Amino acid sequence: MNISIIGSGYVGLVTGACFAELGNKVICADNDAEKISHLKKGSVPIYEPGLEELIKLNLKNKRLKFTSSIKAAVQASEVIFIAVGTPALENGEADLTGIENVARAIAQNMDGYRLIVEKSTVPVETCAWVKKTIATYIKKGHKFDVVSNPEFLREGSAINDFTHPDRIVVGVESIKAKQIMTDLYQPLNRPILITNIKSAELIKHASNAFLATKISFINAIARICDKVGADIKEVAQGMGLDNRIGRYFLHAGIGYGGSCFPKDMDAFITIAEKLGYDFKILKAVRDTNEEQKAFVLQKIKDTLWIIKDKTIAVLGLAFKPNTDDLRNSPSIDLINALIQEGAKIKVYDPQAMEKAKKILKNVVFCKNAYQAAEGADCLIIATEWNEFKELDFIKLKKKLKRALIVDGRNIYNPKLFMDLGFTYIGVGRGNG
Repeated sequence: MNISIIGSGYVGLVTGACFAELGNKVICADNDAEKISHLKKGSVPIYEPGLEELIKLNLKNKRLKFTSSIKAAVQASEVIFIAVGTPALENGEADLTGIENVARAIAQNMDGYRLIVEKSTVPVETCAWVKKTIATYIKKGHKFDVVSNPEFLREGSAINDFTHPDRIVVGVESIKAKQIMTDLYQPLNRPILITNIKSAELIKHASNAFLATKISFINAIARICDKVGADIKEVAQGMGLDNRIGRYFLHAGIGYGGSCFPKDMDAFITIAEKLGYDFKILKAVRDTNEEQKAFVLQKIKDTLWIIKDKTIAVLGLAFKPNTDDLRNSPSIDLINALIQEGAKIKVYDPQAMEKAKKILKNVVFCKNAYQAAEGADCLIIATEWNEFKELDFIKLKKKLKRALIVDGRNIYNPKLFMDLGFTYIGVGRGNG
């Protein structure tokens, strides 16, 4: 099929590259001319495993193009995905200005039937507004359909998530739209759930809210584990073996971050309030996540006593491994809190260093974990990169001024570290 993706951010690039790999002709459009210029050369502005290679391959095979002209993208394609950003406003609502602008531009440049697919994470009823906007600004009586097709891509495994999804959710209003979307995704041979549009819109927010709830719940249980001497890893394993619960997202730590969960939680709470429902459960989930960062900070203070003038090494800046995304990263929040307490901070991350240099001030950026540990009074694991699981711990201990490790992601075996002479502090490992 001929497909255009309006918005060449994280979702747009992954979606465009993967559809091209399936054999479609894809045009990715963005109003950032500099970004488009780099993308035409195969230079990708984000780190996502396998994405740059996939884009270069499909550029070479002429299945993927980039343009700064929405008009060119709209007129070259029958299926148009909207994948622009929906950042949070101060009141928690999603800013849908980009969605409206794109819907208007599509309407003004259509020269025949188009299927407009809303891919961005948006509040329920957004597709109705997209439909109304297009109908208002369309120049001729061209027919069109609007579809909701929420994305469920996880940073760090996005390509696999696209090609091997648990399910593909498609909200439609017409038989024609249903057929086109079914044909488009047929090569993946994965379950396709066809719903009405509002159900599809709600599925994305409901899914992310539930996953965030699991994370906050297990973090709350970790607090109890510390008080009574239980081990959250064992508790989570026992819970996860129950098929009704499942083992995923039961990993205690510093809390969730990233571009999706915090924004989607705020948006869903606001959506509910507008509909006259006080979503108290989600408010508690959000509060618990914020409290978790303060809880880990207090653990550090309880162990070091005085933070001021102490040198603290932080391993991991991205909000999760296999990405360079720093948005709402608990690691960044923790670093800023430690700086406010007067600590001297040294940091290292395998992929996020360049982006971190733009937002972190008064920290020392190191070339590896050992350089970060050199002379530090405390070492904090803030992101669970595999690289940190494979460190030479004896070498690490020699680098540290004090053999103290705060394992904010519970990636290590406490006994191993204690046997090596470390003071080990985990989250919910019974050493509160």
